[in-house]
Amino acid sequence: MTRLKDRLKEKIEAHRPRTLKLNKEFGDVVVDEVTIGQVLGGARDVKCLVSDISYLDPLEGIRLRGLNIPETFAALPPAPGGEYPTVESFWYFLLTGEAPNAEDIAEIEADFKYRAKVPPYVFDVLRALPKDTHPMVMLSTAVLAMQRESKFTHFYHHGFKKDRAWEYMYDDATDIIAKLPEIAAFIYRHKYKGGDIISPDPKLDFGANFAHMMGFKKPYDDVARMYFIIHSDHEVGNVSAHTTHLVGSALSDAYYAFSAGLNGLAGPLHGLANQEVLEWVLKFQEKLNGAEPTEENVRTALWETLNEGHVIPGYGHAVLRRTDPRYEAQFKFAEKHLPNDPVFKLVAMIYKVAPKVLAEQGKTKNPWPNVDAASGMIQYHYGLREYDFYTVLFGVGRALGVLANLTWDRALQYPLERPKSVTTDMLEKWAAAGGHKD
Repeated sequence: MTRLKDRLKEKIEAHRPRTLKLNKEFGDVVVDEVTIGQVLGGARDVKCLVSDISYLDPLEGIRLRGLNIPETFAALPPAPGGEYPTVESFWYFLLTGEAPNAEDIAEIEADFKYRAKVPPYVFDVLRALPKDTHPMVMLSTAVLAMQRESKFTHFYHHGFKKDRAWEYMYDDATDIIAKLPEIAAFIYRHKYKGGDIISPDPKLDFGANFAHMMGFKKPYDDVARMYFIIHSDHEVGNVSAHTTHLVGSALSDAYYAFSAGLNGLAGPLHGLANQEVLEWVLKFQEKLNGAEPTEENVRTALWETLNEGHVIPGYGHAVLRRTDPRYEAQFKFAEKHLPNDPVFKLVAMIYKVAPKVLAEQGKTKNPWPNVDAASGMIQYHYGLREYDFYTVLFGVGRALGVLANLTWDRALQYPLERPKSVTTDMLEKWAAAGGHKD
């Protein structure tokens, strides 16, 4: 058992009594009321999920284990020769809420390398898919194909005990995460680079090895580390996190659950948005006919977009009511490393102008950019021009958050998720009566 798993066991055993006491002694305490608008509006803002790994505050943004994005970066040591922490150290932090020391990080890196070998049949499956298959289908299929490797499923069929289920979910989760860089890079090289596959380098950490297998040079290793960390988790109510949690609540293993979460991430209202933003920005650039972006010409083009009945992609968020801190992290990186990039210059000017335009229009609750407004621009600068691949990058990062949560779901023995549905007739009856109480 690794030091991380030992420390996680201590954390779990200390945490379990808290949830057991809440459920047993305070299970009838009311924490929220549901409106008809929430019932019909996708359960927006209904407080019915629990995660101690991340919390999304509308005015502060995401907090990972209580720390905001800059605090998270500051709390973890940077990779040797890099500006950002390794994914391995972040994995320890997500699971435990503690910053690992050098010995912890070295052990996790060794553990990831031990688990990283991808079964050859996974590549056979990917090669068998039509070349025009969307890369997210490829990623989800690759994860699902590995389900036969599940330690959790083997444990379930050979002496399952609820209080130990987390150990095997942890193993499945870590196995998946360790293999994702090679799988994702293989999909990229197979689909877009004529099958010119680059073998992994066991000397490199998660982010640097991914950059190597993709064929990108420094500082793309730091781009990968930053990208995977800021995309890791965003509470458990978003589609990819909630889907992973929901499927896992049926005691499905991590392969089933994460593959399902990836399918949710692929939707245009979720992870697919990053590629749509870049596509829009590049078309916006064409509208300027080579002119330097200014407040005046960008404002005119934004109003044309809105007057044509379109939205400004990358702006607005279901929960946030401020600029997304994940956008700010990427913007800060771009200001330092690619200040003269034409796409960045346009993105920066849109950021300066768009919130004012959207506020004037008055149709949005949040006129500020979200994470998708900047993520594609950095990838494009470093040569990743195939923007239908961008959601795969999102998926690799999102694995860290959803699989950490799934491990804790089993540790705290959360039950099968089963909300109650009602009929439209019932809603209309309660609407006429001014409400309903059981």
